[in-house]
Amino acid sequence: MKENEVKVGVLQAAFSYLLWGLLPIYWKLLEHVNADEILANRVIWSFILMVLLLLVTKKWPLFVETLKGLKHNQKRLWALITASLLVSGNWFVYIWAVNHDQMIQASLGYYINPLVSVLLGVIFLHERLSPLQYISFAMATAGVLILSISYGQIPWIALALAFSFGLYGLAKKLIKVDSSIGLTLETMVVTPLALGYVIYLFVQKQNMFLSVAVTTDILLIGAGAATALPLLYFAKGAQKIPLSMLGFIQYIAPTLTLILGVFFYGEHFTKIHLLSFIFIWGALTIYSLSKTKIWSRQLKWKKGSGLGV
Repeated sequence: MKENEVKVGVLQAAFSYLLWGLLPIYWKLLEHVNADEILANRVIWSFILMVLLLLVTKKWPLFVETLKGLKHNQKRLWALITASLLVSGNWFVYIWAVNHDQMIQASLGYYINPLVSVLLGVIFLHERLSPLQYISFAMATAGVLILSISYGQIPWIALALAFSFGLYGLAKKLIKVDSSIGLTLETMVVTPLALGYVIYLFVQKQNMFLSVAVTTDILLIGAGAATALPLLYFAKGAQKIPLSMLGFIQYIAPTLTLILGVFFYGEHFTKIHLLSFIFIWGALTIYSLSKTKIWSRQLKWKKGSGLGV
């Protein structure tokens, strides 16, 4: 892999996670709109934008071909429907969390998401974990339990985000299509539901779209670009850099969300939060290191030298 190509890939991937990390600012501008209406508009405008993008990039024939293939493959079709519902649910919970001052929990959800994906891989794909990965998963569990016990309730927002996105990734493994085509397919599945809901809001005269201000309308339409842009940059970057490097870069987004929630939107970050996050951050550090080639080589050397782990 060429050095320049890796550098470009790192910049593209980092930019995508930067956008995802700053996305709460966008949803805060729509704080006066209910999360369900934001979600419906996000789905509709994402689908419209992706269709236009496929036409411009001349990927429409491939999209049609993929769609025809899904009709003859029930397993992949149901995986697509499942992925669409899961990612829509994930979007809704995230928007709701941001606009209800729960950004700390939202960031926690995306911190523990990689470890949830590991758990799902073990359960559904029969993947094996190294001793270090077992330790990292135990530490993450401890972090979640600390929050649960201190609050007297389960941090459902964090877990809903982590598991919905983890299950979404699992469903995506069965589809395996180009990212732009994948997003078009996923939004296409739920667009009829989103459109029906928007029509219902208009009939009930409860709609915010086209009834409040031009800026609100522009922001709701722009939700499509806010969804598609980081995903496309991520897809470009992910193809050029090693997976282990991507693993480190992905923590940009929840870190920015955490910083925004605490320092810009005044969410209360307690000592219990800090203790819980220390366990999570420690778990992620151990997990990330266990995936790197350098760490693996060191472990092999220690074993060969009789030093143990």
